Amino acid sequence: MNITLTTNEIANHLRQDQHASYSYKGSIALAEYLEELEESIGEPMELDVIAIRCDFTEYESLEELAKCYFSSELEEPHDLKEYFEENTTLIEFEGGIIIQDF
Repeated sequence: MNITLTTNEIANHLRQDQHASYSYKGSIALAEYLEELEESIGEPMELDVIAIRCDFTEYESLEELAKCYFSSELEEPHDLKEYFEENTTLIEFEGGIIIQDF
């Protein structure tokens, strides 16, 4: 038995996870990404908010993200956006970014 969720319903489920810290705009962007992924693979996906929370993290900016991944500015790649786009999923939205942790 399957229930099809709207983008807003997916976003609401993501935000209801008390251990996640997605903003409203971030949860919408992540929900839209998941819907596009489901469409591209051609199979329905199960919404597992715990797995999603463990796989995706929201940041306010690339600079905040870099602070979490690099111990010093000397280690940071020249083009942060390009680096993360090449190494993981990067979801940009107004007010922040979400990456698939790696």
